[in-house]
Amino acid sequence: MVIPVLLAASTLLAASLASAQADEYSKLPSASILPKGTVKISSVVPGMGEHWANPKDLPLGPTYCVYKGKVICIEYMISQAGKSWPELTGLKSLPPIDHINMGFEPKGHEGYEVPHYDMHVYFVSPSLLKQIKPEQKAAKAH
Repeated sequence: MVIPVLLAASTLLAASLASAQADEYSKLPSASILPKGTVKISSVVPGMGEHWANPKDLPLGPTYCVYKGKVICIEYMISQAGKSWPELTGLKSLPPIDHINMGFEPKGHEGYEVPHYDMHVYFVSPSLLKQIKPEQKAAKAH
């Protein structure tokens, strides 16, 4: 008796979580709101989605994270060269912030090879981000 009840409860919990994530995703703006000149600059990065930016804004940003056509985050690369950011551009028409991650890149990375902070401003929950993975290519039949 206990096992069927636990199975039913776990099924309801999974369905509730999937519904909440679908609702969270449905409230996000379409990538069509991105500023003029914004282009796709990467394929899907796990936990972030595709990266979109206006080439004139690179490498500092804003860079937009897009998944399945929805804007899920905005990213800025903040150097240690003493630049001030009195106003972060690119946030208009975007939903409320869910959370912010800042990571220090002591040696930089491809695209910005100087020490800097990567700041990601997310509009979705960490649980939704965990589901973002590159699409698997189907194996070819022989």
